[in-house]
Amino acid sequence: MNPQAKFVSTISLLLGTSITISSNHWVMAWAGLEINTLAILPLISKSHHPRAIEASTKYFLVQATASTLLLFSSMTNAWFSGQWDITQLTHPMACTLLTTAISIKLGLVPFHFWFPEVLQGSTLSTCLLLATIMKFPPTTLFYLTSPSLNPTLLSLMAVASVALGGWMGLNQTQVRKILAFSSIAHLGWMTIILIYNPNLTLITFYLYTMTTSAIFFTLNVTNTLKLSTMMTAWTKIPSLTSIFMLTLLSLTGLPPLTGFLPKWLIIMELTKQELTMMATIITLLSLLGLFFYLRLAYCATITLPPNFTNYMKQWQTNKLVNLLTTTFTTLSIMLLPLSPMILTIP
Repeated sequence: MNPQAKFVSTISLLLGTSITISSNHWVMAWAGLEINTLAILPLISKSHHPRAIEASTKYFLVQATASTLLLFSSMTNAWFSGQWDITQLTHPMACTLLTTAISIKLGLVPFHFWFPEVLQGSTLSTCLLLATIMKFPPTTLFYLTSPSLNPTLLSLMAVASVALGGWMGLNQTQVRKILAFSSIAHLGWMTIILIYNPNLTLITFYLYTMTTSAIFFTLNVTNTLKLSTMMTAWTKIPSLTSIFMLTLLSLTGLPPLTGFLPKWLIIMELTKQELTMMATIITLLSLLGLFFYLRLAYCATITLPPNFTNYMKQWQTNKLVNLLTTTFTTLSIMLLPLSPMILTIP
């Protein structure tokens, strides 16, 4: 891809995200989302492979539909209430349309079908953007409108997302699809607590972004796309692959790693809201995801390939990527002691 075109796309991506998360007017938020969509399309289709072109087409159609619904919901609310402010969403029909639009953009069940296919057709670096940065503006809109949304609808979608994200990831052999269903399951955890404690949704998103970034950086360094290649990747950089197992277990939510913190806080908050049954269901459903995370960890570090191959040492290939990989991996493993400080956030 042309460096100038890549630079323009990256700057546009940051601009669109900044416009959406800092706007109070629905039209400005919609414009930021459109800039984001147009900026990511060249990055998805840059390999010129038929699967990449298919992924970019699917992404464009889905995002255009979601943006249309979002604009329609804001216009409906303005028609009945005369308010274009994002926090003044009052009409029930507008709230339902907005929930649908944001769910499509995020990939929540039952609007999840596009997400694994788009990730499968993209490069690892583009997958990282789609799974993290591109989800930040819609999550911010959910955060701003959380008092107006329907708790029952969000809870049903959240439980379905955790269940389907874990269930569909069980029989996958492509790492990108496994991480796509992992993203859907984590979105369920973020959505179920949105009504009761929106700040906790943002904390969960930040920690999920950090852990997922560490995993994608590691996969990018070892050039791993399938489970079969992951089994032999540890001979390239054994130390990195060993720490990769801890990062995967952190994404699972096992203590004493960082990923345990958001799930622990969410279960505590649901229990405080007297939703013990909901907390029990979503905890049991997360065991489905535990299986394929453990399978990834097993393939990454425990399997022994039949022969050893001499590989060029890769630690010095890209110092920026190595620095990012080291930083995000360390944070995704060792942040749990900061939980008392996070608990003080109002």
